[in-house]
Amino acid sequence: DVQLQASGGGQVQSGGSLRLSCAASGFDFVGSTIGWFRQAPGKEREGVSIISRVGGVPYHADSVKGRFIISRDDAKKTVYLQMNSLKPEDTAVYYCPRKVGQPSCRRQLYSYWGQGTLVTVSS
Repeated sequence: DVQLQASGGGQVQSGGSLRLSCAASGFDFVGSTIGWFRQAPGKEREGVSIISRVGGVPYHADSVKGRFIISRDDAKKTVYLQMNSLKPEDTAVYYCPRKVGQPSCRRQLYSYWGQGTLVTVSS
């Protein structure tokens, strides 16, 4: 079965850091694009950071550029999201779905969203 398990969320004060992990199994991880998306209460789900197969250029939304870093460890089948200088507006549930092929910000092209992990940033 395809599984993508996001973890590492929690509560942190503004300016703090968290590292999210996405553990994958059941599919061709090396050849897959993995995205971190988030959904805040009352808002649409948005793409935050996306990483394609090794060698691809990671994508970061303007709202997190310079603060978040996405990386992947193919040996561990895990994608990470290092989040620094967190702001209250980063508060959301974070998901890590997969996509076959080239990266895209279109969430409709991703599948296996899982439960997500909640990040709460207090001011």
